[in-house]
Amino acid sequence: MTNTVKIDTSLGEKEQAILEKYDRESVTRQTDNPWQKRLITLLAVCYSLFHLYITFYPIATLLQRTIHVGFGAALIFLIYPSRVKNRQSTPWYDWLWLVGAISSAIYLIHEYQDLMTTRGGIPNVFDIVMAIITTVVVLEATRRVTGWILIVFALLFLLYPFISSMEFMPDSLLTRPYDIGDIFGQLYLKTEGLYSTAIGASVSFIFLFILFGAFLAKSGMGQLFNDIALAIAGDKQGGLAKVAVISSGFMGSINGAAVANVVSTGAFTIPLMKKIGYHKNFAGAVEASASVGGQILPPIMGASAFIMAETTGVSYGTIALAALLPALLYYLGVITQVHLRAGKQNLKGLSKDQLPRLKEVMKARGHMLLPIVALVGFLIASVPIGYAATYTIGITVLVSQLSKETRMGFKEIIEALEDGAKQSLSVMAACAAVGIVIGVVNLTSFGTVITSSIVTLGAGSLFLTLFLTMIASMILGMGLPSIPAYIITATMAAPALASFGVPVLIAHLFVFYFGIFANITPPVALAAFAGAGIAQGDPMKTGWQSLRLALAGFIIPFMFVYNPHILMIDTTNVAVMAKTFPLPNVLEIITVVISSVIGVLGLSVAVEGYFKTIMPIWQRLMLTCGALMLITPEWISDLVGIAIVIIIIGLNSRANNLTKIK
Repeated sequence: MTNTVKIDTSLGEKEQAILEKYDRESVTRQTDNPWQKRLITLLAVCYSLFHLYITFYPIATLLQRTIHVGFGAALIFLIYPSRVKNRQSTPWYDWLWLVGAISSAIYLIHEYQDLMTTRGGIPNVFDIVMAIITTVVVLEATRRVTGWILIVFALLFLLYPFISSMEFMPDSLLTRPYDIGDIFGQLYLKTEGLYSTAIGASVSFIFLFILFGAFLAKSGMGQLFNDIALAIAGDKQGGLAKVAVISSGFMGSINGAAVANVVSTGAFTIPLMKKIGYHKNFAGAVEASASVGGQILPPIMGASAFIMAETTGVSYGTIALAALLPALLYYLGVITQVHLRAGKQNLKGLSKDQLPRLKEVMKARGHMLLPIVALVGFLIASVPIGYAATYTIGITVLVSQLSKETRMGFKEIIEALEDGAKQSLSVMAACAAVGIVIGVVNLTSFGTVITSSIVTLGAGSLFLTLFLTMIASMILGMGLPSIPAYIITATMAAPALASFGVPVLIAHLFVFYFGIFANITPPVALAAFAGAGIAQGDPMKTGWQSLRLALAGFIIPFMFVYNPHILMIDTTNVAVMAKTFPLPNVLEIITVVISSVIGVLGLSVAVEGYFKTIMPIWQRLMLTCGALMLITPEWISDLVGIAIVIIIIGLNSRANNLTKIK
């Protein structure tokens, strides 16, 4: 393996600057104070150990959630500066923020028994004061790690119950008057506001899988994924772009951070894609579309699937199985376009002597796939999710001992515990801030108004309602990480589909897709903009190119609404979905797989305008129509669509053969 390509995931100054520009979470304090560093390490490690402890020895729901938020926010004020320019020191007011964060948890712990027994959850003056402090602390912590978009959104919702009974409000938005006790009691003293199911999922599931990802990273899993991708696809037509798609998909599924994934993996893959001949905008777009797609790819799906399980009551294993085929179809569309673009421009891969060999890669690091296999096995066996994640962390440490290259000692374990806690902070803050939205929706009728508005605009048409829900989900998801994007869209947009009898899992997957794809949809396409920064391309052109590459992802949600068999489960059996995998007819699954694959391939060829040779516009239009006909579950439309795809592909191949003869 001499002169083989190696992926360096460490970021240079340029890449770090790009990451900080598009990902607020990466802007951390750069202090040289040794005791403050030790304090951060101590708090972070204890934070991780607390979550591992309550997995097996749970405490009252409200208490574990308030500790999760309070001490997580305290870490944020130690790690994240209030302003990007002031990153060297920790000003006095950040210590006040830290005291406020910890106090919010300690107060609720102290008052919990009295609140639950003597006062029956009715707030007093001190409760309201602490509720206001906690809300402000959460908003400021969220601003530091995610930026202003989510804060403005939460504040608009928080304003609503204060003005919802005023005369100037439209009739549809009028409610009864709410006093300050109603509003902040809802947010602070119940599990329907700041400590809602979103934070519940963060405490019980998401944190543990982020911690699992930190342990995998310490064992060198990123290098394993990259080496496997290089060994499999590096020498193929347009191989480096395929490597980017495969490795970014794997890593995106585990870490769920699209922008960070674009920068870390793209720092290596994008320059190589440009070197073999891909245009800089296309190279940046490939990395962006692949990284975003990782969040719909089982088994981990960027941790959003755990909130979906908590919200819908559908078991995580069922969600992962349902999401598998749509995710594979999405990546099939991206890889097909990458392959066709390479064929059109005659772009080759690297020579095999420059690439790692799969046998040697597996020999050196292949054992690190065992924790993921174990995780899937636990989930299939219906082991509780928290237990499965914790067991898998232990397995990761044990399996890492099998090789010197992956071995984790005490130092690496402490670092993984610290990294996992730090990486969880943005999710915690976002889930708590989204809790404000959930609290207001639960307190008032605002969610019903939004749902009613979408249905009314849909004018009784399922397709039009789906289209409007898609637009709403993409707007709500603009500039947000995947988890808060999903929670908001699930709260505001998904209920609109219920009036048409769309099963709950399908409705949530539908808004989940489009909330995520807002990251590569102009005008606010943060993942695409980060890819453009690495590639030195045009941000908007890279965004539109990302949209083209991900086009199958915009069609697939409509496919599983009209043809649920693509999810490979019986979506109508809600009671069974909560426990196991209700499977439809096997023949129906095979039929939908064939038609879906042909449809995605046909659409990809139409978008690129190339198969064996350049296609005229009329063939591209016909091919698009044929591919789209495969969306609806009608055998006539499927047969016509397949026939059109085969005929157009045949004509293109024939034209290429005639050109060669001449």
